Amino acid sequence: MRNLFLFLFRFRGVLVFSLLEVASLYLFVTNNSYQRAAFFNSANSYAGVVLERRTQITDYFHLADLNKQLAAENAALRQQLYPPDTMRREADSVAVPPARTDSLRRVRYQRPAAKPDTLLIGLQRLPARDPSYPLIPARVINNRLSNVDNFFTLNVGTANGVQRGLGVVAANGVAGRVQAVTEHYATVASLLHSKTTIASKIKRDGTFGTIKWLGDDPTHALLDNVLRETKLVRGDTVVTSGYNAVFPEGIFIGTIDSFVKEPDKNFWTIRVRLGVNFANLQYVYVVTSRPKAERDTVEARAGMLPEGGKRK
Repeated sequence: MRNLFLFLFRFRGVLVFSLLEVASLYLFVTNNSYQRAAFFNSANSYAGVVLERRTQITDYFHLADLNKQLAAENAALRQQLYPPDTMRREADSVAVPPARTDSLRRVRYQRPAAKPDTLLIGLQRLPARDPSYPLIPARVINNRLSNVDNFFTLNVGTANGVQRGLGVVAANGVAGRVQAVTEHYATVASLLHSKTTIASKIKRDGTFGTIKWLGDDPTHALLDNVLRETKLVRGDTVVTSGYNAVFPEGIFIGTIDSFVKEPDKNFWTIRVRLGVNFANLQYVYVVTSRPKAERDTVEARAGMLPEGGKRK
């Protein structure tokens, strides 16, 4: 202990100078918007490099488990893409009315128009070449679950077409929205974030509501703004409504787990079991919505958007 005090006393000048430098730098960054933005953008970029290297090393020692997980996920997706022959069977040809010039009034058969290839994302079949909602695959290289405001980091950025505000979905449903982006990395505000809200609806009857996280259980969220007159059923599917143009309509979010009619409220208190397992989130898709900017512009002119002209 005596040696420690001697060391601190000997280098007290350097230590005080370093402490003042750190304090000055902190005040300079926090009180200047330009310097603050430049600092955090640089920090995100360097942190992304470190996190990606760490993830690469970790993945190397968990390749067997990762391959098993991917094989199971691919099998489940293939099973949904190719259902049993007795379910949702589609005919090779369809009947069409007889031609007017056919005196025998014979029924003709012809093949239906070819359908585009599809992807099953969030339990919703989406066209692979849909110009409205193209998908950018990404790898999760860092993830947080223990905070009230949780984020995860992706290994894609502006070089891949990712922009701030875009939606992110996983194989089992909605995952979050892009919060910050650099050239090669993006930070996503998880659905487990106090300020993340998702425009949603109950698939059975089309009742609209809003999904938001209460900050306690990472497996559940609250479906808000559903009137007490609405008839609810435990197990009902909750999907995106498409109202905010961030996510396509019909992307799976979760299922209703419980609901309570509180006497002092006009809305149900509904707990939804989320489809995404955020504790094991590894591969996601960034959803780029091309019509969003045009839609925001026309709705801002009509006064439909909140102050600032940005859709939440």
